[in-house]
Amino acid sequence: MARSKKQAEAAKAVDPDHLYPPTEALELVQRLATAKFDETVELAVRLGVDPRKADQMVRGTVALPSGTGKDVRVAVFATGEAATAAREAGADLVGGDDLAAEVEGGMLDFDVAIATPDMMPTVGKLGRSLGPRGLMPNPKTGTVTPDVAKAVGEFKGGKVEYRTDRQGNVHVPLGKASFAIDALVANFRAVVDELERVKPAAAKGRYVRRVTVSSTMGPGVKVDHTLAEDGAEAEPAA
Repeated sequence: MARSKKQAEAAKAVDPDHLYPPTEALELVQRLATAKFDETVELAVRLGVDPRKADQMVRGTVALPSGTGKDVRVAVFATGEAATAAREAGADLVGGDDLAAEVEGGMLDFDVAIATPDMMPTVGKLGRSLGPRGLMPNPKTGTVTPDVAKAVGEFKGGKVEYRTDRQGNVHVPLGKASFAIDALVANFRAVVDELERVKPAAAKGRYVRRVTVSSTMGPGVKVDHTLAEDGAEAEPAA
């Protein structure tokens, strides 16, 4: 897709060979986010893992201290008391077989799907609909749980999922371009620290290979994630 004149000009403002300190990189992303809507700031991390191997798959959730800036729509597959608790917690869609039938019919108007364990035989049949969109509930991400009310609150409050794609990349939204810079930096640190924490023991060589931040319509800015905010090198991960 051809870039617009504005996008081409923004790309010229970024040195593609330079690794920017986190705060400087995010400030640059904000400055270049000139679309008429509040662009999302996204973090992309290339990891030195082979996601085809089960012991090198990186997947989980992380709570963004500054939130996402997005109204997250949550669907909950539950019945009885759990369904009532989910509604009271603010879930947007709640149901059992009826909700499953809607999803099977093509209704995917939600960002996160949560299910009680007893509903998984039903939800498991929706793999063709939920799987390609990364919406299938999974115990590893806290989206298969008997405490659906707690899960709804967490995802509404800024908890996000992450997982490696086929090339070993992880993409996570850091918030909106309108956020205060400190808020974006706090979210950036939370995600990078989480990825370091869950480094697979089977991963060999350099683990974090490339870190890039960008806005929805802006160019990617490479980040030196090893730099602390004062410009000194951060303590190496154990």
